[in-house]
Amino acid sequence: QVQLVESGGGLVQAGGSLRLSCASSGHTFTNYAMGWFRQAPGTEREFVSAINWLGDSTYYADSVKGRFTISRDNAKNTVYLQMNSLKSEDTAVYYCAAVRTTAQAVGHFSEFDYDYWGQGTQVTVSS
Repeated sequence: QVQLVESGGGLVQAGGSLRLSCASSGHTFTNYAMGWFRQAPGTEREFVSAINWLGDSTYYADSVKGRFTISRDNAKNTVYLQMNSLKSEDTAVYYCAAVRTTAQAVGHFSEFDYDYWGQGTQVTVSS
């Protein structure tokens, strides 16, 4: 029912920027908190960032804090991840996810709380 489609991945040199988008359909977008996760080859999926349903509360993993910015445009049913100062360590498949909640805070959610996932978009950062 819920469909999430990521886009915006690609190849970028270290220090560069990318903006990922996640388009949502099949649900009431404003009632879902949204998250970004990533997974590098041979590793477990890692939390990156999350944003609450109103878009006024965000949370970031320490590894990306200060470099990445999550935002959402509920009128467009889209969540974004602006990635600046990219490092080779950021290379991974990036996934967006959704969980139905009207909670104000989102830092307490784990990947196991998210109900819907996109198929991912590849981000490769060259050294």
